[in-house]
Amino acid sequence: MTRLILIRHGETDWNAQGRWQGHTDVPLNQNGHEQSRQLVADLEDYPIDAIYTSDLRRARETARLLSQNKGIAIQADPRLREINLGVWEGLTRQEIEKSYLKELEERRKDQFNVAAPEGETGAQVQQRSLAAIRDILSRHPTGSVAIVAHGYTLAVLRAYFSSTPFERVRELIPANGEIIEIDVRDGDGFHSS
Repeated sequence: MTRLILIRHGETDWNAQGRWQGHTDVPLNQNGHEQSRQLVADLEDYPIDAIYTSDLRRARETARLLSQNKGIAIQADPRLREINLGVWEGLTRQEIEKSYLKELEERRKDQFNVAAPEGETGAQVQQRSLAAIRDILSRHPTGSVAIVAHGYTLAVLRAYFSSTPFERVRELIPANGEIIEIDVRDGDGFHSS
C-alpha cells in the first residue's frame, strides 16, 4: 500500500484576486509562503519517502521547504500541472462571463469533455494526472509519497479515487495549502481505502 499525501500549492496573488491560473506560471505570494511553512510543521511527524510536484513555480515553491526539512529531492512532473484554461487564464469569473458566457456555460454542463477556448478538458487532465500517479506508484509500491499540485488536478484525482461522479469534481477542490491523504493498494488497479 502507498499513502499519497496530496497537497495543494500555497496561495498566489491570482488566487487572492480570483484569477484563473491554469498553466500560467504564477509565484506564491507572502501568504502562500507562510502556508508552505505551515505544511512543514503539519507534516513534521509524517514519514515521507518521495516528493513529486507539478513543474509550475507555485507548486515547486510550496514543496521546497518540505524537501529541505525531509532531506528529499523534489521530482517535478508536468503531468501534474493545473488544467490548461487557454484564453481564460488571468481572467476572473466575471471577466470570463462577460466575454465567453456561451463557452463557459457549455463547459459547466460537461467539463469532462468541454474545454475552455484553447484549453484542455477534464478528461485530458484525468488522463495525464493518472498516468503520472501510475508511474509514481510503480516507483513507490509502498510508503508515503507527497504530491504537490493544483486545485483542479487534485480534485480530479480525488474524484477518481473516491468514485465521485465527475460532475461533482469542483466540490473536491482543496483550499490552498490543504493536505488530503489517500491510501492506494494495488498500484495497477488503483484501489483506494
